[in-house]
Amino acid sequence: MEKIALITDSTSDLPEDMRKRYNVNIMHYRIIYKDREYLDKVNITSEYVYNNLHNEIPKSSIPPLDEMESTFSRLEKEGYTHAIVVTLSSGLTGFYNGIKLVSENHPKIKTYICDSKSISIGESIIIIECAKLIERGFKFDDIVKKIPKINSRIKVFFIVGTLEYLKKGGRIGKVAGTVGEFLNIKPIVSIDQSDGKYYTYDKVRGRKKSITRMIQIVNRILDSKKCRVYVVDGCAAEDAKRVLEGVKNHVNAIESKFCGILSPVAGAHSGPGLVGIALFEEE
Repeated sequence: MEKIALITDSTSDLPEDMRKRYNVNIMHYRIIYKDREYLDKVNITSEYVYNNLHNEIPKSSIPPLDEMESTFSRLEKEGYTHAIVVTLSSGLTGFYNGIKLVSENHPKIKTYICDSKSISIGESIIIIECAKLIERGFKFDDIVKKIPKINSRIKVFFIVGTLEYLKKGGRIGKVAGTVGEFLNIKPIVSIDQSDGKYYTYDKVRGRKKSITRMIQIVNRILDSKKCRVYVVDGCAAEDAKRVLEGVKNHVNAIESKFCGILSPVAGAHSGPGLVGIALFEEE
């Protein structure tokens, strides 16, 4: 009989009630300062990261290999036969490759690793949908076949206060930087599904217009598709709630939810001022 484990990383921002309900295993990124190190969401908060960015922008690293190794060893002892792993976009991190190597050391567990080509709630959506399928009695191979379609129904957009942190963290992707910032050009960023890197979906001049444009983009999508809508913030709760207010009453927004603040490691790379929105299209 199959016993399927679910694994994701701390940047997925998986709500705690969902983690407990579906017994999801979380791998924690490391946040590294010059003289100290933390585990994402374990012994550091997002607020701490934001409050200290003026002193130091920390570096980050993929979850420790020993955490991955010990998780697979524990799952073996607990009788798991299969595992589904959903990772932060491989265009932004090496976690996909790291956990692939570790999983190969545990052939007793048949493992499928999904490169989400997404971030934050975009990852969570995939994990939760897989969990629902397990709950309904679907077999591992059948769930794996459904994951690409689930992933294709997710769209993510975000704006940041400044591109400075994405640039310093090496995650600027294909988003234009220096000249645009000088002209106060604010990109609405999305993720390229071909390589999992950031790119400029649209751009306007000024913060207020960028919020308005993001609302317009989401409502345009909702004009033709029924979607669940999830909003997150990075030290920009009021702007995030404004975006949610601007889309939640659309007739095709079948669920609209504010999911709170980004993980500490994501906050370190995006800086204060992020407003993100994920849409999950109904079948």
